[in-house]
Amino acid sequence: MLLGLRLMSQSVVGRRPGRLWRGSCRPWWLILATAAAAFTGAVPVRAQDDASTAPPPINVHYLQYGVAVVAEAVAYARDVCPNNPKAPCILGSGGGLAVRVGYRSRGPWYVGGAYEFSRQDSANLLRIAILQQLRAESRFYFDKANRLTPYLTSGLGAAFYGDEWGTDTGGVTTFLGGGLEFQITQSTVIGAALVYRPLLLRGWDDEAGQRRADQFLGFGLAHLVALELVMELRDPLARW
Repeated sequence: MLLGLRLMSQSVVGRRPGRLWRGSCRPWWLILATAAAAFTGAVPVRAQDDASTAPPPINVHYLQYGVAVVAEAVAYARDVCPNNPKAPCILGSGGGLAVRVGYRSRGPWYVGGAYEFSRQDSANLLRIAILQQLRAESRFYFDKANRLTPYLTSGLGAAFYGDEWGTDTGGVTTFLGGGLEFQITQSTVIGAALVYRPLLLRGWDDEAGQRRADQFLGFGLAHLVALELVMELRDPLARW
């Protein structure tokens, strides 16, 4: 650049005064035109890159569905496992899988349903102790158009517990908790949620002859804490 300016100044000094304006003006117009073309060409490319990484607009609604790996930890189950029992506790911690599908609104709400099954520790009183849950769920997102979005979640449903997909007892379950959702692409999100989940189970007699969950009018309460690792997909829906 310095060499070009030096050569230009020498060419200007060597010319006659009458040709000074006419000979020295053309390179500056070329430089200005080149800079303007480079600037206008760079702006759309940068805008396109920003648009490709931006989170989805909140004026779009989605069908949102996916799976979650779940850990169900029993925090307190004295009604199901009473003091001085004839047999050990039949409901312990476990883990499993949940599948869900729902509607993600244009606003902060998600509503949907989920089915979860988990294998629990039954202290060898059951061959394969399975806890099944069928729930209606909702989420409230604190959406600030960022990739990482916190939310509150709650739900209500039915629970069934028994041996090898059977039903020895059943009842009502609910939950309340919170989570984080991270958008990795326009259509894929991952996240984690931690919830408190009480189970109100109907009383029953297990195979060892121990009466279970018979504290409140033939029902008993167990308290669980669940951790979910979630992966979900979003399909945009047509405008209504």
